[in-house]
Amino acid sequence: MAKRGGDPGAGGGRVVHSAPAKVALSTSAAYPATALAFELASRLGYDGVEVMVGIDTVSQDADALAALSEHYEMPVLSIHAPTLLLTQRVWGTDPWGKIDKSREVAARLGASTVVAHPPFRWQRAYAAEFVEGIAARNDEGGPVVSVENMFPWRAGSREMLMYAPGWDPRDADYQAVTLDLSHTAVSGSDAMAMAEDLGERLSHVHLADGSGSPRDEHLVPGRGHQPCAELLDWLARRWFTGTVVVEVSTRGAVDRDEQESDLAEALAYARLNLVVPADRYAGP
Repeated sequence: MAKRGGDPGAGGGRVVHSAPAKVALSTSAAYPATALAFELASRLGYDGVEVMVGIDTVSQDADALAALSEHYEMPVLSIHAPTLLLTQRVWGTDPWGKIDKSREVAARLGASTVVAHPPFRWQRAYAAEFVEGIAARNDEGGPVVSVENMFPWRAGSREMLMYAPGWDPRDADYQAVTLDLSHTAVSGSDAMAMAEDLGERLSHVHLADGSGSPRDEHLVPGRGHQPCAELLDWLARRWFTGTVVVEVSTRGAVDRDEQESDLAEALAYARLNLVVPADRYAGP
């Protein structure tokens, strides 16, 4: 298991504080088997799940999700709206319809957050009203739409700007932002600078790692070059009350045992680094 420097339990039993942040498992970690993700989250000790609405029909069915949540006693803490290229026809083709349906399902399941990607550049009308439309929905109350940082797409030496108003959420007036560390690896962004710049607007975290490859890797935290431990420590010292979602890919796992081991390691990493010694604790 990856460790950060300075184990908070060391040093003669000094007082430590655990941040109130919940640690959830993204159903994408068991893609495309949404039901399996609930089972794994329950068995491994996660606080809940984030449902990635995708091509698996279970992920699209609020009744099925409610049944899974009840059966495994795993609350749904957030919904990831179907705003990826792969899900352009899930819940219809109207982008605002997808956002509104995601908020409706989140409210039904008791989830406080809806994660959304910024529009693609070819969605011109949607992009033109995106910032204002998200703000208007968040002003209504209910589940908060948290816009995720993305990255430029690259083909060889060419860089393509695929998102509007842009991939960097610092450039728009979003009330709530999701910081994804696999995405900062792809974009070459300084994740800690992004977190500092976002400040109170940082409401949700996708915990993963990346090597700096142009491919969105979603590695187990500690296996890449992103400041995963540093960010978690920063959140803990600021008494972060949002959700840290383990969003890692296990498609390379050779079997179920390796898949479970990876997800257990990611959870342990998050728990360890969300604990802060009292001498570095800023307090709520």
